[in-house]
Amino acid sequence: MRQALRYLQHWLQAGNAHGLHSPFMYELYTQVIRSSAYYYAFAQIEELRDQLLAEKTRVEVVDLGSGGRNGHYPIRQIVRRSAVPPLVGQLLFRLVNHFQPKVIVELGSSLAISTLYLALARPEAKLIGFEGSPRLAELANLTCARLAPQAQVVPGPLEETLTPTLAQQAPLDFVFLDANHRLAPTLRYFETCLARAHEASVFVLDDIYWSNEMEQAWQAIKNHPQVTLTVDLFRLGLVFFRQKQPKQHFKLRF
Repeated sequence: MRQALRYLQHWLQAGNAHGLHSPFMYELYTQVIRSSAYYYAFAQIEELRDQLLAEKTRVEVVDLGSGGRNGHYPIRQIVRRSAVPPLVGQLLFRLVNHFQPKVIVELGSSLAISTLYLALARPEAKLIGFEGSPRLAELANLTCARLAPQAQVVPGPLEETLTPTLAQQAPLDFVFLDANHRLAPTLRYFETCLARAHEASVFVLDDIYWSNEMEQAWQAIKNHPQVTLTVDLFRLGLVFFRQKQPKQHFKLRF
């Protein structure tokens, strides 16, 4: 009920292309966010999703996020619960395809559905994923080895893996945050990635209305002094650091 009310509020308040006077935002909205372009990789990824949704094998899940659902679960249940839906995955693909990042970071890879959408959009890029549950990270790496060998998923708690791993990388061009859905960890991971970002970096946050804490995290990120532009699509929040424009926040329909 809470999500439905939030979505209704968003829909009533959100704008569309007619209110966008910035050339950057108009192009982003019309050619990327609202694009209906279809890419061959979509079918490939969705075929894998269908295979996983038919898989009854149970695997151990160590949930380090807000859910706290540790235990053994069927793979198909994990996919239903954790994988991004096709429309969100396709938008991630289009964003990467549009901005052409060289280094992509994903926090919360699960079974690698979103990882593949990010990786196959730009096979030349290096992709580093992070997954707290060791068995899920192992399965994600097996999938990446088949379809996106440039991608690697690092297992273990982000508190232990994120900082030392990023310290060995080039500056981050594109970051997808879909890990711990609590306020303090979300802001901590944002700051850790921000330390390795640059003016042209793009950050994407998933589930910005998932809970009160995620809404608070989203508001804090919008108010961050280094953030100059945000786009609220309800499911996703896009964050930019373009220093040559005034601070602006857009709420748009997706």
